[in-house]
Amino acid sequence: MHLGNLRSALYTYLYAKHNGGRFILRIEDTDRERYVEGATDVIYRTLRSIGMQWDEGPDIGGDYGPYVQSERKAMYLPYAEQLVREGKAYYCFCTKEELEERRAAAAARGETFKYDKHCLHMSREEVERRLAAGEPYVIRQNVPETGEASFDDVIYGHIAVDCAELDDMILIKADGMPTYNFANVIDDHTMGITHVMRGNEYLASTPKYNLLYDAFGWEKPAYIHMTPIMRDAQHKLSKRDGDAYFEDYLNKGYLKEAIVNYVALLGWNPGDEREFFTLGELIDAFSIEGMSKSPAIFDVNKLTWMNAEYIRRLTPDAFTAHAMPYYAQAGVAGMDTEILCRILQPRTEIFTQIPDMVDFLAALPAYETDLFTNKKSKTNPEVAKAVLELVIPKLEALPDWTEAALHETLLGLAAEQGMKNGTLLWPVRIALAGRQVTPGGAMEIAALLGREESLRRLNEGLKKL
Repeated sequence: MHLGNLRSALYTYLYAKHNGGRFILRIEDTDRERYVEGATDVIYRTLRSIGMQWDEGPDIGGDYGPYVQSERKAMYLPYAEQLVREGKAYYCFCTKEELEERRAAAAARGETFKYDKHCLHMSREEVERRLAAGEPYVIRQNVPETGEASFDDVIYGHIAVDCAELDDMILIKADGMPTYNFANVIDDHTMGITHVMRGNEYLASTPKYNLLYDAFGWEKPAYIHMTPIMRDAQHKLSKRDGDAYFEDYLNKGYLKEAIVNYVALLGWNPGDEREFFTLGELIDAFSIEGMSKSPAIFDVNKLTWMNAEYIRRLTPDAFTAHAMPYYAQAGVAGMDTEILCRILQPRTEIFTQIPDMVDFLAALPAYETDLFTNKKSKTNPEVAKAVLELVIPKLEALPDWTEAALHETLLGLAAEQGMKNGTLLWPVRIALAGRQVTPGGAMEIAALLGREESLRRLNEGLKKL
């Protein structure tokens, strides 16, 4: 699910629940050329995983089903034919080739192509003859050539468009399926939808929707158009550019709660300084008044910061459950999870960072002896050699290989030798890890590696020196 779709669903859900309404899930699949197998399952899986349970929908039913537009196909044509009989729509037999020619001619004149109502003036007898002959056709809306079409949006206020600028949009396609625009008008009315929340790319189409409502004499729903989510000041968050899907971020190691919290704040402000919300808290706080008219910039760094904060707040058991697949990937799943949690949870921003942070535990990387040099710890290869010669026998004699025993032994040895702790621990950590930066210090690493592997690495380090 695209993050823009997720936000639309989220705001709809929050608004409905905040006001004691019903959240309806409808699958809009009339564009069969763009149909993707399994997409409906992704919608179900995504909304359920977040906790956004719908009150009516394809899988649970309701009083206004079916809730899949392709399963409602038979109901749309009669409404379109009613408009034809009333002169508010008409059959169009123009072929794709004819339309392309007219479109090219308009472009050559420097004009924007608009359908010229060519088939509107066809006689009734001619229409019936061509229908009887089985010629392909579409049904077009007969938009008035004068006057204005208007609507009131909760966010943008009153919007009016000159009818002369509007195209006669297709209502029923040649395959018998309704267009997205027509199906939504019919479904919103017949399902009793009171509020429609969607992206502001539909602002230009809504006047034509309202002409249809007027044509049928139906009450219009309240419209709430949302500003787009932008990748930067010039570009929308695009599916083509990648990184636009909810599951992409889950796969990158972000927590679903953090994603939802962040997406909720893309175009809505709670009116105070709060940044962290559970879904229940979002329901309580959400209001239309907090929605913005300005586009929202998707800042992955802000999302990462928020995700890190969510990770810090996990219980050790919850952190370990999320981290375990990444432990397995890094080859450390069998190591002490209490220690791993303690050293990794404060440092993890997204879970996919974990393998790179701990891969040295599974296999000692190749390293050069210059890593033993550290000015702050006052160590160099010569000092490191002396330290390891002291440490290895002490650790070989250690009866219990526990973090507490390692801590006591190593710090006790430093005190006994009159060394700073860092002077003794730096060479030990380099020999154990083969890198200068590690989560956790020498004692945690040795406890995770165990006696045999730790001593093997320490002896290898001594041989290098």
